[in-house]
Order: sequence, then structure tokens, then C-alpha cells
Amino acid sequence: MASAADAAREDAQAYLPDFCAASTLLIVLLVAELVAIVLTLAAQNEAGTFLIELAKMSLYVLWLALLSCAVLCRARIWVERSGKTRGFIIAFFLLVGLCLLLAEIAWQVTLRFGQAVIIDDTHGGFLFRNFAISAIVIALAMRYLYVASEWRRSIVLEAQARISALQALIRPHFLFNTMNTIASLVRTAPESAEQAVEDLSDLLRANLGSTSNRVALKNEFEVARIYQRIEQLRLGDRLTVRWDIASLPMRALIPSLTLQPLLENAIYHGIEHLADGGEVTVSGQRRGQQLQIEIRNPRADAQSRPSGHQMALRNIRQRFELAYAGRAQVDVEETSQHYAVRLLFPYEEQDV
Repeated sequence: MASAADAAREDAQAYLPDFCAASTLLIVLLVAELVAIVLTLAAQNEAGTFLIELAKMSLYVLWLALLSCAVLCRARIWVERSGKTRGFIIAFFLLVGLCLLLAEIAWQVTLRFGQAVIIDDTHGGFLFRNFAISAIVIALAMRYLYVASEWRRSIVLEAQARISALQALIRPHFLFNTMNTIASLVRTAPESAEQAVEDLSDLLRANLGSTSNRVALKNEFEVARIYQRIEQLRLGDRLTVRWDIASLPMRALIPSLTLQPLLENAIYHGIEHLADGGEVTVSGQRRGQQLQIEIRNPRADAQSRPSGHQMALRNIRQRFELAYAGRAQVDVEETSQHYAVRLLFPYEEQDV
């Protein structure tokens, strides 16, 4: 599979549908049959000959649709590389030329086998009618594809901009908390503070240097583990993190900066307010074409429990909705003793 960034970029730039796909072929054939019905109805036929004329028209139009799909299936990549305007012109003349070629073949076949009359027109008139009708229909179709491609491109770019804005919101929050951790270590444990600064540098390099909205699970877990090391320096033995993620495919994609904020919440709103500390459990498993990851932490009693502002959770929910369009879930399980966030999202794998 292509990466998320590449897929989004390809989706934003593509303006022709995949004519090799069975779904596209089915739609083209259905539209072609509707055109055949319209042309048959528009013609002045004798009473009782409608079905015969429709069969003739359908035979011709459906063959034309199949050949057009075959040509665009083979030429799509080359046409799109030519640029949008030039690509539309090339595709237009390719299809019009194909229509004229098929019209000439149909005329010659009819002329050779005259006893099976299919075309009732002069040679020039038949070719001209085919040229005029095909040029109008193809021009309308190309205009529709242009408008649809611009709409699709604007939707993709808007979604990417919203995801980047949401990521920008969560990074300062994470940075301020980490800097506070380092500040608390400077006087009491300068060597630990130095190690925390190096870990923070690694975190910033991994996050701020990323140009992709989705990253491999391996990278996301590495970021979370670095953050765990920073917090371990501050909390010591009070913090334990158990990782139960061996069954997860590490090349699977996930929106970046998802796990670290959840681990941060589990520590700041859970472990830190427990006198003896506690254990955060990060577990995951694959369920068919879905992946599930859960971050669970113990809670303090109601009086010492912080309320929290839920910014990270809202942020992740919004980014999951933008990334997966209703195919992912972010659920919260809350009891008097534990708090857990469960992520369920589609399995999409990163290219090697």
C-alpha cells in the first residue's frame, strides 16, 4: 500500500478515474446504455421497431464505451503526466478519434455484409453524426471530470490543513509539560536533566521534522517510549509502563502524535497523583482489518483527582475523523479505579 501522504497527494493530483477498475467500468456501461436509450428515443422510428433500433444502438455504443475504457486504462498515467489542461485535450482527441475509427469500421462492416443492415445513412452523414455526438458527449464528460477533480483536490487540501492545525495545537502542550519536567530536574539531578534534554531533542526531531500526517506504528511507539524515559527521570520507581504490543504490525499507519499525548495524560492525570505511583498499560492487537490500541492507567481518589481539560482526547478524535471518515473509534472507559482510552482504526500498512 502507498503511504498516507503519497495517497493524499495522488488523490489531490489525479483528475481521471481509474478506468481499469470494475466499478468504474460498470458505471461507464450503465451511462452508455442510457445514452443509447436517449438516442433511440430521439430518432424517428417506425412503430414497433423501438427494441430493434435500441439493440442496434446499444451494440454500437457499448462497444465504444468498452474500447474507450480500455484506451484510457492504458493511457491514464501518461495523460495525467502531461498536465491537467494538456491532459484533457489529449484525452478528448483520443476519444473522438476512437469514435471516428469505430464509426468507420462499423460502416465498412455494414458495407461488406449488406444483407444485415445496421446503418441507414450515407457514409459522410454517418461519420459526421458520430463526430458531432461524440464531441459533445465527451466535452461534457471532460468538463464534469475537471469540476470533480477540483472539488476532490480542495477537499483533500482542506483536510490536510485541518490535520496540520490540530497537530500544531498539541505540540506546544507536550513541549511545555516536558520543559517543566526538565526544569524540576536541573537542581536535584543535573545528569538526569541533561539526559532529558537529549531525549527532548530526539522527540522534537521526530515530530517537528515529520511531513506526513500518518506515521508507522514503530515510529509512534518510539516517540512514546522516549517520552516515558523523560517522565521516568522525574517520577522514578513511581512510574511503570507495561508494553503489550508484540502482536501489532509495526508498519501499520496511525495519525502522528496519537500515543504520546495519551501516555502523557495517563501519567499527568493518573500516576502523578498517586502517592505510591502505579502502572500504565499500553496494549494492542489486530482484529482482521482493524487495529486496537488501549492505554490504561489507575486513578486517584475523587478528592485528589484532577479534572483535566480533555484537549488531547478531543484533538485525537478530530484527527481520527479527518483521517478515517467514520471508520475509526476513540472510546473512553472510566471507573472509580481506572481510566482507559481505546483506539480502533483501519489497518493500513506502510510501504517498505
